[in-house]
Amino acid sequence: MFAEFYKDKKVFLTGHTGFKGGWLSLWLTKLGAKVYGYSLEPDTTPSFFDELKIGEKLEKSVVGNILDSEKLEKAIEEAQPEIVFHLAAQPLVRRSYLEPKLTYETNVIGTLNVLEGARKVKTVKAFVNVTTDKCYENKEQNKGYKEDDTLGGYDIYSSSKACSEILSSSYSRSFLENGYFLATARAGNVIGGGDWAQDRIIPDCIRAINRGEDIIIRNPEAIRPWQFVLEPLSAYLLLAQKLYENGKEYAQPFNFGPKEDSSLTVGEIARKVCDLYGRGKVITGEKSGLHEAGLLYLNIEKANKILGWTGSLSTDEAIKMTVEWYKHFYNRDNNLFEYTLNQINEYERKIPWAKKN
Repeated sequence: MFAEFYKDKKVFLTGHTGFKGGWLSLWLTKLGAKVYGYSLEPDTTPSFFDELKIGEKLEKSVVGNILDSEKLEKAIEEAQPEIVFHLAAQPLVRRSYLEPKLTYETNVIGTLNVLEGARKVKTVKAFVNVTTDKCYENKEQNKGYKEDDTLGGYDIYSSSKACSEILSSSYSRSFLENGYFLATARAGNVIGGGDWAQDRIIPDCIRAINRGEDIIIRNPEAIRPWQFVLEPLSAYLLLAQKLYENGKEYAQPFNFGPKEDSSLTVGEIARKVCDLYGRGKVITGEKSGLHEAGLLYLNIEKANKILGWTGSLSTDEAIKMTVEWYKHFYNRDNNLFEYTLNQINEYERKIPWAKKN
């Protein structure tokens, strides 16, 4: 996988204590990379990062806020990384309504701090800024958005990520000649074991099931293209490798979404989780009154054509792998770390594009 490209590479990863960041940290260490993490403490209990003791596998794990530019720059300087993955963010739509200032500060100024900190360290060759599929001006259209479609965002979170995209584009063009190669990665609706964040459909289902409570769904007819966590992470890893090896050609935005048959309603997802878990009841609750997208697709033709990347798992496979992980956790499996590594191994064997790269 990746032809041992990551072996002994120094990688700086923001947001490494989060759900996706934890999985990426684990995969990078499996690939032989020397990982330096910078993030706040995990914001859920339990957390994927703590349960699998991922911090013990890293070269260094720094607890810090990306708004603390001095501490951040010191951490990057000490790491002397060759590759930077920026995942730290305020990632929740509903929270952005409650804390708009924090959302903009973290997702825009925080991103600027990471970009600038990396530029001051001359070892950095490749930078992947992870944004979201929600950075587009969503017109609820029944076709996938392309990378050159209009950016925007109805809610504060989405618009802050659109700003991060604009900032990255400007930064890349301004400093291309004397800096690193920068690309943005747009993905969303990621599922997988170890996510305990609020207002995410599968974590909400798992919590309710294990408490013996009904699963209350606000928008059961909302349609999302669901993807297993390793799908976008494989894309980030591939994109960083391409940036490192070929530079300017890949310094642009890319969409990373699931296979075309992976769109289901929120209600359908919840019912599938109950069926796989063996228990649980889904009911429709009152809507929050806050705007949430009803329909959002990504067009991934560019990623397939330029990077050779495509989604590999069906929605049923993604949900099954997710629910099985939670079953192992709640059954107090002492081999959860090995089970998680086996999921990565299993995924690597299924990737059709890996042989082409």
